[in-house]
Amino acid sequence: MEPPSDTPSVSITDPDARRSGWRELVGAYVALTKPRIIELLLITTVPAMVLAARGWPGTRLVLATLIGGTLSAGGANTLNNYIDRDIDQEMKRTSRRPLPRRRVEPRSALRFGVVLGVAGFAVLWITTNLLAASISTAALLFYVFVYSLTLKRTTAQNIVIGGAAGAAPVLVGWAAVTNTVDLSAWILFAIVFYWTPPHFWALALRYQDDYAAVEVPMLPVIVGPKKTAQQIIVYSVLLVFVTFWLVPVANLGWVYTGSAAVLGAWMLFDSVRLLNRPDTAMNLFRTSTIYLSLLFAAIWVDVVI
Repeated sequence: MEPPSDTPSVSITDPDARRSGWRELVGAYVALTKPRIIELLLITTVPAMVLAARGWPGTRLVLATLIGGTLSAGGANTLNNYIDRDIDQEMKRTSRRPLPRRRVEPRSALRFGVVLGVAGFAVLWITTNLLAASISTAALLFYVFVYSLTLKRTTAQNIVIGGAAGAAPVLVGWAAVTNTVDLSAWILFAIVFYWTPPHFWALALRYQDDYAAVEVPMLPVIVGPKKTAQQIIVYSVLLVFVTFWLVPVANLGWVYTGSAAVLGAWMLFDSVRLLNRPDTAMNLFRTSTIYLSLLFAAIWVDVVI
């Protein structure tokens, strides 16, 4: 007969244990959607809607667009987690995601991603219009089938082409307001498109060894830090140049123009510094995040005043 254990047993019927288990499971499913990436996408959507409406487009429409966009983006990110589960478990940066840690079964993640994507299309179609819903779903399909399944593991230009998916939310927001996509919307798209390579390549420089270990041809792995920094400068210059196109086309004023100039100088400074200081890659990554947020906030403020 074994001696009694000093460790108290916990019954699986214990309400606290059940609640804790449910919280962990819900947290794992939320993590599959990559909430921090979604947050950045939504930051660009609302100012695009404000610019399209030349004012506040209505709380109901904004909330509906954000909910539908969140579902679509969450579905895309979840499916990306499913596709990349083999390399995620080998990379330090991604090894704690739900699938590598086996907190969610792969088939469950696949079903969850599909359901989110379908729900996003339905919400946007019902509450906004078919154009906005179609653009959002097209971005999801592009991210999954073109970027995740094709480009990511085959070309160093993966994030350049794949960046189109991340730029689509501004088109969704514009279409939700106007049921069209005009030149101003495409300039907003171009801003996010040209912003994506410097933003992501800065992160890729920090985790270059991770990508090399799993044979994913991110630009730093293929050409090295110096040439990557040179490409970052090129795209940063293009980004700043494109931001000024919006002034005459969208009839924006001094708030946006001044903000674009100051923020652009900051972005270019950190990009050039990276050329001789590879250790500042994460600083550029943070700068680029703040840059995009403040630039789109400036659009909103400019329209309002």
